This record gives sequence, structure tokens and C-alpha cells, in this order.
Amino acid sequence: MTLRVRALSEEEADKLGAGLVGRARIILHAVDGLSAPEIAARMGLCDATVRFWLKRFNERGLGGLEADMRSGRPPTYTAEERSAVIAAALSRPAELGRPFASWTLDRLVAYLGEKGIGMKRSRVSEVLLAEGLKWRQEETWFGARVDPEFERKRGRSSASIPPRRRAA
Repeated sequence: MTLRVRALSEEEADKLGAGLVGRARIILHAVDGLSAPEIAARMGLCDATVRFWLKRFNERGLGGLEADMRSGRPPTYTAEERSAVIAAALSRPAELGRPFASWTLDRLVAYLGEKGIGMKRSRVSEVLLAEGLKWRQEETWFGARVDPEFERKRGRSSASIPPRRRAA
């Protein structure tokens, strides 16, 4: 059975002639009377691909020739694994036998890997963000989060580097 394409509106014909190159050529070849196997042979495609785009065009018009948005690879982690990520991130590392006071994504990924959850850093971040969690900025000696009284509390620093002689 030969699959035929429906008649084109003027707007559809203009857009197909000017844009959507590969998929538009499938439709234009069909309008010219070529069968799906003939189009496939001419364009170096398989019959199934040609039939797919002809059916999509017949059902949806020009919008059917645009690729559907894909969210990427479907999630491969179970609800239990995602829960373990969240639980670990919300716990104190010391409570889980870790020798540091706070988590970083890399530390969390390493910990999860030891527990049999081989999740990439980016995916761990996505899981946490989806749960409404985000990393706070780490406190550093140089950051704005340092205790404003630090210098007073620290006391006088000892000179660890001898002073440089000035040229005369």
C-alpha cells in the first residue's frame, strides 16, 4: 500500500521550500508522487524513517516536522537511590564516619559510590536541586562569611617569612 501525503496549504509549501531541509525534502518528494521506498532510496534513509515523517506531517502539519523535545536519557536511578542521595546530603559527614565537617559534591559522589550508588556529580546535583536543595558557598579565610572578629580573636601573627631587604 502506498502512503500518500495530504495536500499542502500555500503557507506550508512556502515554509517547506525555504526551511526544514531533510524532513521537508521527504514531504516535497511525496507531494511530487514518490513512494516512501523511492524517497528512502533517493535520500539514503530507511523506509521506516520516511513513513514516520510522512505520518507525523499528515497528523500535525509543519509542526510535526520539528523534533519533539527530549529530556535526555530517561532516569535510571530508583526512588530509593535518589532518597539515599538526599539523606546523605542532609546528614553530617561525621555521622557517616567521614573525616570532614561538610559535604562537597565530589565527597558526596565518592561516599555514594562506596555505598553502591554510582551516580555522576551532575546527576547528584540535579537530584538535590529537584528536591529544593542547593549548596551554600563554602566559608573561606577570604570570603565574606568569615567571622568579622577573626583578626582580633586570632591575635598577633608571627612572621613566618623574613622581611626583604630594601635596595639602597
